[in-house]
Amino acid sequence: MSEPRVQAAGGVVVADDGQVLLVHRPRYDDWTLPKGKLDPGETFEAAALREVLEETGLHCRLGRELAASEYRDGKNRPKVVRYWLMAVESGEFEPNDEVDEVRWLAPDEAAEGLTYDRDRDVLRAAFG
Repeated sequence: MSEPRVQAAGGVVVADDGQVLLVHRPRYDDWTLPKGKLDPGETFEAAALREVLEETGLHCRLGRELAASEYRDGKNRPKVVRYWLMAVESGEFEPNDEVDEVRWLAPDEAAEGLTYDRDRDVLRAAFG
């Protein structure tokens, strides 16, 4: 029997000027794309929008689905994260328990600023 996968969802949030949002998580001291685990009974799409809102304060709308990322998490569990391209509708960032800083960067700068190669793959899927 295979291990249950951790399921998560997130977004590549793009501003009207084409800049991409990166989030800094002090718990891991990393720069990544906003994402998080699904709540029981929640769809991937709903989780993606909720997690982006919780981490960034931004209400977004879903665009096309991007490449999923599959890897083993910090507890060595299989994990899948599904991502969507997202456009900002409203809101503004305020530091919170999960994210203490955000950066808006051009896609090439965002790729350089990301901590994980798997996030760069997702970013390439959005702009490739």
